[in-house]
Amino acid sequence: MATEAKAGHSEFAPAKINLTLHITGQRADGYHLLDSLVVFADVGDRVHVHASDQLSLQITGPQAAALPVGDDNLVLRAARLMGATAAITLEKILPVASGIGGGSADAAATLRALARLGGQNLPDAGAVLTLGADVPVCLTGRATRMQGVGERLIAAPPLPTGWLVLANPGVAVATPDVFRGLSRKDNPPMPREMPRLRSTAELAAFLQMMRNDMELPALAVAPMIGTVKSALSAQPGCLIARMSGSGATCFGLFADGLTASAAARAVQAAQPGWWVAPAQMLS
Repeated sequence: MATEAKAGHSEFAPAKINLTLHITGQRADGYHLLDSLVVFADVGDRVHVHASDQLSLQITGPQAAALPVGDDNLVLRAARLMGATAAITLEKILPVASGIGGGSADAAATLRALARLGGQNLPDAGAVLTLGADVPVCLTGRATRMQGVGERLIAAPPLPTGWLVLANPGVAVATPDVFRGLSRKDNPPMPREMPRLRSTAELAAFLQMMRNDMELPALAVAPMIGTVKSALSAQPGCLIARMSGSGATCFGLFADGLTASAAARAVQAAQPGWWVAPAQMLS
């Protein structure tokens, strides 16, 4: 126990992937309504917390230079929501503003880590939602159907094992810019009942019938997204390629880990300036 107290606590912040993202409406206050199948991957950031009488944040890792330490950083906002003081280190692996929920996952991991450190309960759902629409689902860390503005979470039926290749061209995409480009905001939702999907091929077939309504307006903001999708689609064994969230990260879905790893190596070799990572979907 003494070693654990000295070491503090560490929490994984997995990448959040929107396999689907249907924009189904807009509230009077401007918030968009959505219907999204969300999964998490075994690649992500890591948050370390240590007891301290002051709140501080240090950012390390390969993506640290892209994320300044400011008062509006979601890690610090999450700590303030907990009413906690701690020395926090964020090991930043995921690219910033990339459509895979890095900041939201970091906030959720911070909440979990500080709750463990201080023996506290997590904030209530309404308070968590004030950190951002994706933070509640990132707290679950499992396949979820997310609706409303992100507050309605329904556990997804068991999904088949799947492997992803994530690719980001190094272009940050601002979500508000993409929302402004939507041609309509009252698109159809996913089916009321999600089917039981017995294989990765069936998952891919289901996804082909679904959409990411953010993709077309994101392409107008960052045309490079089309290049990323094409690079993934061209890889042997890629069952479907799609943009995640509001971009610019895209994912390719594969039936096995070896094929996904080979595809990631091929994409990275062809585009050494991109961020590319093979990942398994977390169950």
